Amino acid sequence: MLAGGSARRMGGDDKPSMVVSGRSMRDRVLDALRAADPRVVVGGSADVPAGVGYTREEPPGGGPVAAVAAGLAALGSATATPTPTATPTATATPTATATAEVAVVAGDLPLLTADAVQVLRASLSTADGALFVDRDGRRQLLCGVWRADALRSRLTEMRSGSGPDPRAGSGAGAGQGLGSGTRGASMRALIAPLNVVEVTWAGDGPPPWFDCDTEDDLRKVREWLTARTAG
Repeated sequence: MLAGGSARRMGGDDKPSMVVSGRSMRDRVLDALRAADPRVVVGGSADVPAGVGYTREEPPGGGPVAAVAAGLAALGSATATPTPTATPTATATPTATATAEVAVVAGDLPLLTADAVQVLRASLSTADGALFVDRDGRRQLLCGVWRADALRSRLTEMRSGSGPDPRAGSGAGAGQGLGSGTRGASMRALIAPLNVVEVTWAGDGPPPWFDCDTEDDLRKVREWLTARTAG
């Protein structure tokens, strides 16, 4: 789970730690990924549940690709001991080299469910990754399941400067000072050359990728969760 970010539109608070309907958004996401082994949080608060690993991207605040890179490099450590040497929340087997699939999701997706994650896994087939798209066809870049080897290969390309420019699409000035090729790079750049399955959500209720960027978003989620519980 990628739980970093400054949450500027909500006063700079640690967004994933914010409580909605009695539980933090981070813990709700971890529940949706309960079938994953290991489960690890990158960034945000280090006060994670027992049995869940924690780490920070390098450098802290280096962006989602830096977090993915740090996590993939430490999957084996996350399996052995849930300490600050781990990875984005991931579906994994016990060693880094044996890891087949990883789920990479944001920490502010309180409506994510285990069923939604399973839909992504079932859609992966032989592709490099599967992610949700909204009704307008926009890819939800931090709500997907990926083949670990495909991500590792792309990260190697980005570090070496081969393949597509890792700074593409990362915003004005975001490519400045890219020491490793991952700092400040966008998820869009990371997955650009990969074979990606785009998955539409056919379930009931609000989409599982709905993220909370504002107080109004939090209000909507609380209303949806209350209605779901009442139903």
